[in-house]
Amino acid sequence: MKKNIIFGVIGLVIGLLLGCILFGSCKEKPKELEKLPVPEVTGGERGMLGIDKNVNEETIDKYLGREDAIYRDMRMLKDPGNYEAIGGDSYLSGIVKGFEVIPYPYLTAVKGLPEAVGESYTGKTLFREVNGKYVANYKESMEILEEIFPKDKVIFLMCGGGGYAGMTKNLLVSLGWDANKIYNTGGYWYYNGKNNVQIKKEFDGKTSYDFWKVIYHDIDFENLIEVGHDY
Repeated sequence: MKKNIIFGVIGLVIGLLLGCILFGSCKEKPKELEKLPVPEVTGGERGMLGIDKNVNEETIDKYLGREDAIYRDMRMLKDPGNYEAIGGDSYLSGIVKGFEVIPYPYLTAVKGLPEAVGESYTGKTLFREVNGKYVANYKESMEILEEIFPKDKVIFLMCGGGGYAGMTKNLLVSLGWDANKIYNTGGYWYYNGKNNVQIKKEFDGKTSYDFWKVIYHDIDFENLIEVGHDY
């Protein structure tokens, strides 16, 4: 009788294990996503840049790696602006793991920079502002924007100090994106989390940058079709 019970238990265990292998029932449950608070702009000077109160440099680690989200850092690899004048870095010296780079100055003209920074990139852009509205400079402008910033995803934005990220959110919302799915998470310059990817290297008195570590969204303006405008 006892032997029958023992063999029965063994058979049950073997059956369960086979079920796990054949049907994948032993796989770990997907990691439960951290619940996202509704975007809420913080106060003070950071609020003027549009930085989020709850999802920012201090908390972004909790929200990394989400399948329902994309992560975009809006800095240039080397910005013509003198960001060192305000305690920043004109180079993309590092990035938060998971963020991909698409320079905001390629999307539309940069306005409102601190006087000490001077002028940023002034070359070709996907959009231009006319009478308070953004209009496309190229036939493919909106298609490119939707590819880089999918509307069906939550969008986490970052830059050096929070300014370019805030400008990007304003641009996207103006062109039809849902403001409640976009977070300005602030600036890499203030990030002290555990997902820092260091790009800047100093060795033997020389500085170099490992830009190969960056997933970079370039825009080939030369192969885009310009569109005319009637104002």
